[in-house]
Amino acid sequence: MADVGIFNWSLLALQPPGWGGVLLAGFAQTVQIAIGGYILGLVLGLAGAIGKLYGGPVTRDLLEVYTTLVRAVPELVLMLILFYGGTDVLNRLSALAGYGPINVSGLASGVFVIGVVLGAYATEIIRAAIMAVHFGQIEAARAYGMPTGLIMRRITLPAMLPHAIPGLSNLWLTATKSTSLLAVVGFTELMLVTRQAAGATKSYMLFFLAAGALYMLITHVSNLVIGLIERRYSRGLPGAAQ
Repeated sequence: MADVGIFNWSLLALQPPGWGGVLLAGFAQTVQIAIGGYILGLVLGLAGAIGKLYGGPVTRDLLEVYTTLVRAVPELVLMLILFYGGTDVLNRLSALAGYGPINVSGLASGVFVIGVVLGAYATEIIRAAIMAVHFGQIEAARAYGMPTGLIMRRITLPAMLPHAIPGLSNLWLTATKSTSLLAVVGFTELMLVTRQAAGATKSYMLFFLAAGALYMLITHVSNLVIGLIERRYSRGLPGAAQ
């Protein structure tokens, strides 16, 4: 690949001595962590929202502490606490049980950290969406004799989706960018390999622009998918885009 302008574009070649393959591998890791963390965050958010709305006083208080702490403390601080503190707790529990140290993979650690952080925000998004469902639909389902679990699955969750999708969409985009914070704990994702490539070649502008382009790519693709989902689940709603 020929050098053009002020950048040495050959450094982005997929094969060594180019760093393009390394950047794409880091990008793939970023996408995996974002997807895994987002799914875990949705699971925690749904459980948290149901617990806050329908759980007992102790459950609601514990969930309130969880969501308040996560939203109050900077994400980087939380990630450091969860990454190092969580590993230490696991190893201590393993030692008490008579087992040796536990080696947790970087991917699993990243998914867990991102998921716990996103779960607090997803809890409030889903809780607000459930509260936005017209109570008359719930009353009608109860009048037909539907049990609570069936009402939740057949009425509440489908009806709350149009209200939750905008917030959950933003949460997905947040997840893709939050993965960059994992570079501080040495996890090999896009931002860490970008820093390594830039440091080794001293072509800082080239590699950080390349990383920015990859983040823009996932954002653009995500926006296209989100648009399709919003149109699918907002059909029939007042003011919905057709």
